[in-house]
Amino acid sequence: MLNMKNSDMKNELVVKDNALINASYNLELTEQRLILLAIVSARENGQGITSETVIRINARDYAQRFGITNETAYEALKNANNTLFERKFSYREFRPNENKEFIVKSRWISKIAYADNHGVIELTFAPDVVPLITRLEKHFTSYQLKQVAQLTSKYAIRLYEILISWREVGKTPVVTIADFREKIGLDDSEYQRMDNLKRIVIEPAIKQINLYTDIQVEYEQFKTGRTITGFQFKFKAKPIKDVIDPDKDQENPDLFNGLTEKQIRLFANKLAYDDEFASKHAEVGESYGDLEIRLITKLKDIDFQIKYIDDLKRVGFNIK
Repeated sequence: MLNMKNSDMKNELVVKDNALINASYNLELTEQRLILLAIVSARENGQGITSETVIRINARDYAQRFGITNETAYEALKNANNTLFERKFSYREFRPNENKEFIVKSRWISKIAYADNHGVIELTFAPDVVPLITRLEKHFTSYQLKQVAQLTSKYAIRLYEILISWREVGKTPVVTIADFREKIGLDDSEYQRMDNLKRIVIEPAIKQINLYTDIQVEYEQFKTGRTITGFQFKFKAKPIKDVIDPDKDQENPDLFNGLTEKQIRLFANKLAYDDEFASKHAEVGESYGDLEIRLITKLKDIDFQIKYIDDLKRVGFNIK
């Protein structure tokens, strides 16, 4: 059994065969994070893994790596235990000896176990996954786990991986809408309207990637006639000074590492009783106290913090 080591994320590499990077799948945020932690653990143990190897991850390590509370991590692992076993992916496999390309479908894991009172989850990778994260003699993509640790959009993690696989050229080919939807993990019924696809999936993902990772991304639309039929993503590495480091002291985070629980409560109170802010954001009939309670929840979302940074500064928040 392999245990996830309790360490920082400076050198923790996620490495995937490009077939897996370009696979079609839909994993929720917690499920993606667990898979990434399991891949890191499998590569770092030095013993090699097989389709029988059990990888153990505990809630405290999950919380530390992704900057959330232990309570939230316990709940995330518990929920993933109920869903991850059913998740599948598909990828293309060319077999030279037959000169044929096959579409392979597989589960991510063959076994999962969870100790409810201890916040411990155990994963065993499915047989088809093991060679895609271990035997990487030819085409593979790697990146540091810390680059996606602060991404809270499941689409942002997938888009970052896809982009990084084109790191040498700094841009993707023009991707058809259908191919993009398949790789990013959208069902046929989801976000069929182009404005919704851009507003809910693409633009928030790019915003998070640009804010938290080591690359800066923009995208271009391609049309056939008046209809958008494809996208191309271009990106470049950020200057080191502009990369937000999640390994910084978490007791004194700056805005982009997220407000601490204490800061959330403090600034929820300040904003609720600030006439300029409350006059714009209080709901009809809502008291100052009710607004404060609602803001405690809202301020846990880092996008909300960023959106109202000027108000936070005005009531005393200082970006260090």
